[in-house]
Amino acid sequence: MSDSGEKIPLQRIDAYRWRIPRTYRPEMRVPGIVYADEVLIEQIRQDNSLQQVANVATLPGIVGHSLAMPDIHWGYGFPVGGVAATDVETGVISPGGIGFDINCGVRLLATDLSYQEVRGKGDRLADELFRRLPCGVGGKGMRSLSEGELREVMVRGAAWAVEQGYGFPEDLELMEENGCLAGANPGAVSKTAIQRGAGQLGSLGSGNHFCEIQVVDHVYDEQAASVLGLSQGQVVATLHCGSRGFGHQVAEDFIRIAESRIAKEHIAIVDRQLAYLPLSSDDARAYWGAMAAAANFAWANRQLLMHGVRQAFASVFGRKAHAKEMPLIYDVCHNIAKIEEYRIDGELRRVCVHRKGATRAFPAGHPAVPEKYRAVGQPVLIPGDMGRYSFVLVGAPGSMEQSFGTTCHGAGRLRSRTAAKKAIGSKELLAQLEARGVTVRVHSKGLLAEEAPLAYKDAEQVVRVVHNAGLARLVVRLRPIIVVKG
Repeated sequence: MSDSGEKIPLQRIDAYRWRIPRTYRPEMRVPGIVYADEVLIEQIRQDNSLQQVANVATLPGIVGHSLAMPDIHWGYGFPVGGVAATDVETGVISPGGIGFDINCGVRLLATDLSYQEVRGKGDRLADELFRRLPCGVGGKGMRSLSEGELREVMVRGAAWAVEQGYGFPEDLELMEENGCLAGANPGAVSKTAIQRGAGQLGSLGSGNHFCEIQVVDHVYDEQAASVLGLSQGQVVATLHCGSRGFGHQVAEDFIRIAESRIAKEHIAIVDRQLAYLPLSSDDARAYWGAMAAAANFAWANRQLLMHGVRQAFASVFGRKAHAKEMPLIYDVCHNIAKIEEYRIDGELRRVCVHRKGATRAFPAGHPAVPEKYRAVGQPVLIPGDMGRYSFVLVGAPGSMEQSFGTTCHGAGRLRSRTAAKKAIGSKELLAQLEARGVTVRVHSKGLLAEEAPLAYKDAEQVVRVVHNAGLARLVVRLRPIIVVKG
């Protein structure tokens, strides 16, 4: 760490954007842009994340701006909430700019149940979800895999899970990349990663990962909500998890390779955590193959967990676990790189977009948006905290013009896990959540305080920024009623 956020010059562009000028440090190749209102920018200044925005701007081949969403907070190399695009021919890929939990993502399911129908069976449903969804640090998953099966998962993602009976073919149409990122290469994945992943498919893990049962308590856009199949008072289910120890090991392996390359070639770099691989190199191609394999593991992981959620509802409410009763609305990923095309300075260019704790937000009409939603835009799923709200938005045209088709990914941390545990105890937190009508099932009560609402920014304020900045458009607000965590 070098300078604190307080020392970094910020130039206000408008009500929701701030610029870090290239003149801040000579190594910067592009300016930084931070999305925030006046309250959020003061919170953002409290950690080192603005320095990280400036550091990312030094990457070779970076184009446009080094971007930060309003949920930005300090992370590894890139800030969480950081976005950067590098030219595919002259640029680089930074494993730290994708992160350790590759394809950590959010999946939203609808139900045909109202809050009143679920309320009387809340405890039973919470118990059933907790029984069916493995969670906890290092926890085992719903399905142990042979090495051959794991290689199939790496290549085929959610489609493998569907063929194994965990869901339905129509689920695949409603996931980013249809639940499978092209270019996966199991040969680029280490034995250690394979060993870590073999027993964890179909598990939530711990930390900020969760399953929440929520109720639609406010509709901002009736037309878009109708297209997405959402309505006032409806109960929905959200899953938030990623690639578990498998993706973490892939990140560790290639961060080490990138650091070794930087040292071997005596390349000057402003932050060791930003170690990178030239996109034209064999190492970068190997990383891409391993990253895609981890992303596909994550989609398969969420597919198994979704099957568990459907089974829990079927058990409690006396129905079959059909997609008809609990259709998938959409699945988005956060920590990933994609090769995409954007018009930059009047020229159409292919770039490698790093989204580190940031969500794709393609607008209406974009060919990558499922046909079902193409008239309104890609669903954008933004979890908040377990005591307040989460949000569903759709991508807006401004995302293509300003942010490489990207918006925020959550509320964003306001306090560290250690600070949160000092501020509130687990018993007090559970009492507060119960008073708000939230039923909690947690694997480790000792870790619960790390995820207390006071540890996070106000998600409503965060999504208002991206809505008003034209990156995404608000559709509905979701209030939690049941939370299952590690």
